[in-house]
Amino acid sequence: MAHLKQQFKDALSSIEPGDDKTNAPEAHRLVRDALEADSKLAEYGVSPILIGSYKRNVSIRRIKDVDVFVRLADVPRDVTSTDILDRFFKVLHAEFGTDSDGHRRTKRQDRSLQVSFPAYDLYVDAVPARPYGDGTWEIPQKGDANEWVRTNPDGLTELSSAMNADHDEYYVPTVKLLRQTRRALLGTKKPGGFFIEMAVYQAFASGAVSGNDQAEYYVRALREVSRIIDDFVTYGIAVTDPTLPGHTIRIRATDDELDTARTRFTDAAASAEAALTEEDAGQAALAFRKLLGTNGDGDTVFPMPPGFNEDGSKKASAISPGARVVPAGKRTFG
Repeated sequence: MAHLKQQFKDALSSIEPGDDKTNAPEAHRLVRDALEADSKLAEYGVSPILIGSYKRNVSIRRIKDVDVFVRLADVPRDVTSTDILDRFFKVLHAEFGTDSDGHRRTKRQDRSLQVSFPAYDLYVDAVPARPYGDGTWEIPQKGDANEWVRTNPDGLTELSSAMNADHDEYYVPTVKLLRQTRRALLGTKKPGGFFIEMAVYQAFASGAVSGNDQAEYYVRALREVSRIIDDFVTYGIAVTDPTLPGHTIRIRATDDELDTARTRFTDAAASAEAALTEEDAGQAALAFRKLLGTNGDGDTVFPMPPGFNEDGSKKASAISPGARVVPAGKRTFG
């Protein structure tokens, strides 16, 4: 069986965020400082925190956006989401102005303000939130002037950390590998990385994912996630929100996108299971390489093990009598 421990370790290193690890918190700090300096928002008890995949340590190279959850503990109930978003725009536009091309760096979205950081090639999304009343929060509902939707992003950070500890630090790396697999299989199509992360959490919480090393965790999680996607697409069984009992994860994906995700994840799970039981390390590595694709810098994520060519065959110096796969020669024979 090919568990390729060093290659999985190298693959995880390849999808780490890199320089974004420094740039993302700095961009977050600049947005947070601007909001906290505003007198009106100070009256509302402004208290921004970092949330999202970066905070949960499950982001992969490259990080394109960072989420700032702007808690307004004392905001009056008659202050609408439109009022708050208007205030955010006024503050952030005054602070960040325009870029070198004259474009506004602050862009208003349905329920947040997005600030661009051209020097870092990333964005910060500032999401206002007001107390719901039970320790959770509400954020503006997309597409409505003053409707709010309940959320608990800080709770998800705590749950992710606990799940990682329960699985001997294999949960977070497995989420990263599944997010990378989604990128390789679907590119910019939906469902996005957050949906896959929640499917991985549900798979782990069900008890169906375990293992003795990273290869086993990856393959078993991929199989369970493929089942969850199939259930979602075929039977309409939604992925649960672990932070809010009775709530489910909402996604925006077309029927064609969902059909594609179901087919590709099902095929990927079968390919990964075959690779895990493959006796030839080169052929196994080749299969894992196809599943994990390239990282945000365009580099191949999964390396070949020593002694193997890029096509999975053994290098000539490593050939032994009876080998199943041999390297292609340069000579032809008629």
